[in-house]
Amino acid sequence: MVAIQSLLAAALALLPAASATRSFYNDGHLNGWDYVRKENQGTVSEVSNVVFKGTSALKMTQTYTPGYTGRYHSEVDHNRGYQRGEEQFYGFAFRLSEDWQFQPQSYNIAQFIANRPGAGCGGDDWMPSTMIWIQNNQLYSRYVNGHYRQPNCGRNIVTRPNLATVSAGAWHRVVLQIKWASDNTGYFKIWFDGAKVHEEYNVATTVDDDSVFQFRVGLYANSWHDDGHMTGTQGFRQVWYDEVAVGTTFADVDPDQA
Repeated sequence: MVAIQSLLAAALALLPAASATRSFYNDGHLNGWDYVRKENQGTVSEVSNVVFKGTSALKMTQTYTPGYTGRYHSEVDHNRGYQRGEEQFYGFAFRLSEDWQFQPQSYNIAQFIANRPGAGCGGDDWMPSTMIWIQNNQLYSRYVNGHYRQPNCGRNIVTRPNLATVSAGAWHRVVLQIKWASDNTGYFKIWFDGAKVHEEYNVATTVDDDSVFQFRVGLYANSWHDDGHMTGTQGFRQVWYDEVAVGTTFADVDPDQA
């Protein structure tokens, strides 16, 4: 009987955890996304010459255009990023071009955003919540909480700066673990190149409604629009992406294990 119990225990140990679920995965292809977003002169393409793993990666570019007043998105959308009450992991690998010119202006590389009809705050029903961006040579992030809906648009933006140093021309890996809560039961964690660079608990990590937020990766030169000008001399920007995933465990989304 002891021998049988030992064999059963060993067999159960080999089974994958029932709670581990990868709900989304893309290994650097245009197929599989809900939308491919290209604004102004931006491009989103599938390439094989610069990859993190496998045979394909996504390349995003944007070009600054004097006099243009629109936005500068070059992104791919996964529509089911999160809804309040969920706990998820998110992962991706990214690479800046070798000649990337670091500037104090921000260049967003991933974001969560929702269309919230009727919210009407800031003149736009679309609202980004958590974002990840490059500013100078540092990785930044943020989360948003509060009541962001007419008539009381009380959004609170919590920025987490200087999380890690980003190198041009090198692949980096980002993993997020977030409990999306509008009260103080949420948490927010970030890993960069395998090392945990941020962790906080007992915080509100999203706004107080049940909108479904997209998960987007890509180059969004948001400062070109928000500041109304470009700092520096590099008006053509390039970022590559690979191994994008959403899941319920770290292993589900870790680009090194995908």
